[in-house]
Amino acid sequence: MPKPIRMSRRASVAAWVVLCAGGIAATAALNASSAADPQPEEPVSAECAEYIADIESRLAQAEREGKGDGVLAFSRVRAGTEDDCRDELRNHLRGDR
Repeated sequence: MPKPIRMSRRASVAAWVVLCAGGIAATAALNASSAADPQPEEPVSAECAEYIADIESRLAQAEREGKGDGVLAFSRVRAGTEDDCRDELRNHLRGDR
């Protein structure tokens, strides 16, 4: 029966370091190559753009008056707006522009 090859402690640590460095480099390369392409922006309807601009102006006015605490609340749906503005408004306020 052949004897197993004995490695010194330094050689085994060096082998682990090389393997770990190779794994980190491979992971970084895979993450860089599979970066998600930015999603194309969907056009916002004129109604939604006007509604968002109105909210932004109200927020700016509240901040100028010292009432800008970062809390925004809606008591009811604005008349004349469609439900499709909900997602655009949420994305705009979250900063997903």
